[in-house]
Amino acid sequence: MDYKASEHIQDLQYFGEFGGVNPSISDSSTYTFLSAKTMFDTFEGNTEGCYLYSRHSSPSNLYLGEAMAQLEGTESANVFASGMGAITSIIFQLCDAGDHIVCSRTIYGGTYAFLKNFVKKFNISTSFIDITDLDVVEKSITPKTKMIYCEAISNPLLEVADIQALSKLAKKHGIPLVVDNTFSPLSINAAQLGADIVVHSLTKFINGSSDCVAGAVCASSDFCLGLKDVNDGAGMLLGSTLDSLRAASILKNMRTLHIRIKKHSENAFYLAQQFEKDGLKVVYPGLKSHLGHQTMKAQMNKEYGFGGLLTLDVGSLDKANALMEMMQKEKLGYLAVSLGFYKTLFSASGSSTSSEIPLEEQQALGLTEGLIRFSIGLDNDIHETYLAMHRCMEALGIMANNTTLA
Repeated sequence: MDYKASEHIQDLQYFGEFGGVNPSISDSSTYTFLSAKTMFDTFEGNTEGCYLYSRHSSPSNLYLGEAMAQLEGTESANVFASGMGAITSIIFQLCDAGDHIVCSRTIYGGTYAFLKNFVKKFNISTSFIDITDLDVVEKSITPKTKMIYCEAISNPLLEVADIQALSKLAKKHGIPLVVDNTFSPLSINAAQLGADIVVHSLTKFINGSSDCVAGAVCASSDFCLGLKDVNDGAGMLLGSTLDSLRAASILKNMRTLHIRIKKHSENAFYLAQQFEKDGLKVVYPGLKSHLGHQTMKAQMNKEYGFGGLLTLDVGSLDKANALMEMMQKEKLGYLAVSLGFYKTLFSASGSSTSSEIPLEEQQALGLTEGLIRFSIGLDNDIHETYLAMHRCMEALGIMANNTTLA
């Protein structure tokens, strides 16, 4: 990939109203008009540069939306109060009663629960399939299918979707490919690879400070405008509006995204290599042992690496919990969900972020009780971090004692 997302983001310049290097924050829920006709025209969507009500749009949200569009290289982007707000708006915008969705079997638990349990109230059905098997994907498409939905790198099993191949398949059947790219901003430019709609949880790497929740939809101008339509736009009518103060904060944090992603990836790759040498069951797209390694190499931006997520299977839930508690006590990270923080975060996915998936389905997917998902932090000396983690595993009998380590 040769799309220079970070450069496009850096090139965006918004001066504050008093010449500030950051754009002024719009701290209003409603906006005044000098004439009643202009208010009417704004309601009808016939004016530009006018703001009516912050649930519709605000300057701060539009600035962040423009930066997100530059990240993926799409015509436009809308921001939301959460990643799930973005995801649910896309689904309700594209699907009517009786429609069908083809979806990856391994996705974030909240997305799974929404597609498995909630949309059936509206007679919308979902086929959960192995997104890496293109024959299975195509056989699952019916005349009622309205989208193919997947994650670029899946949560939590880190399966890698072949976005270019899925895009060709979606175009063949005249349906959009929707890709959640939360795990791999900058590393993968999903829209450049052929995704029609790209969703991000801004809560994670893009914001990077674990102090808010937010989401975004990157797509064509027509689709983004449709989401905001006052009469039938799902984004507008479901009301998942991002606060202007948070939008301004996330925009500032985006300026360092390229630096942070490189360090997250560098650290995760180092730990994955070391853990694999130690004989642990580690999954990381940068390892040759990963089933999606070649797919990842073919579609990634090499300067940003293979991402900041890895998993370890330590054999049982008891061992997983003991290890995470010990690592937290040793100040190696936090026993917490989410990702993209400066400090390493770890959780047992089956009993946390994927707990919405029934146990028997988790077992069928290979999501074992002892699997720990790590979001690797920005540690300056990752070798020291590795040695400390190694000592924790030795103490718990997860790894054999190795006296050569110091």
